[in-house]
Amino acid sequence: YRGITIKLKFHNQLKIPYFLRTEYSEENLLFWLACKDYRKITNKTEMTLAAKRIYAEFVQVDAPRQINIDCVTREEISENISQPGTNCFDRAQRQIYGLMENDCYPRFLKSEIYQSLLEQQ
Repeated sequence: YRGITIKLKFHNQLKIPYFLRTEYSEENLLFWLACKDYRKITNKTEMTLAAKRIYAEFVQVDAPRQINIDCVTREEISENISQPGTNCFDRAQRQIYGLMENDCYPRFLKSEIYQSLLEQQ
């Protein structure tokens, strides 16, 4: 994930979160960042609470910011959410990373938002 992390840090200043909101795909970045923070948790109780928050916000069907992952991954997370480990969301995070890298990020680079930023430099 290192490559996209560098890109996201750079483009965070260049309005990529705003662009994702306009494209109705902000949930991808928010999920990816939530998983990144989740992996840093060491306390089991905090990990369980954080996992349930991520699940409720992004993973469960009809979640407020439901991410687009395959049904096998969604079911796997659902089955393990009561006793989550540090890698609970890894598969989903990889899918979302791929979606951002291959869809959202290239669209951002072609967007008027990005082009206007380039013109300002």
